[in-house]
Amino acid sequence: QVQLVESGGGLVQPGGSLRLSCAASGFTFSRYTMSWYRQAPGKERELVASITSPGGSTNYADSVKGRFTISRDNAKNTVYLQMNSLKPEDTAVYYCKAAWLHGQYDYWGQGTQVTVSS
Repeated sequence: QVQLVESGGGLVQPGGSLRLSCAASGFTFSRYTMSWYRQAPGKERELVASITSPGGSTNYADSVKGRFTISRDNAKNTVYLQMNSLKPEDTAVYYCKAAWLHGQYDYWGQGTQVTVSS
């Protein structure tokens, strides 16, 4: 069965860093565009970053450009989100998403909480 399991979230002070991981199983990971989304309380879920395969073309929300880096390791079936210079407004539940064939196959993880606070 398909599984996407996020990890690496937690509490960090403003200016700090976290590295999120999403471990995938149950599908051909290398075929999928992988993305990180986030949803803050009372707000819509938004795309944070995405990465294609196998070339690794990336896309970032303007709010995180220069601070976040998405990467993937197809051999490990894992996608990462390196988050630097974190701000309180980055506080959200971060979700991993796998997409293939224009959304014909979309899978979501359960999310991991990131809290940026003093």
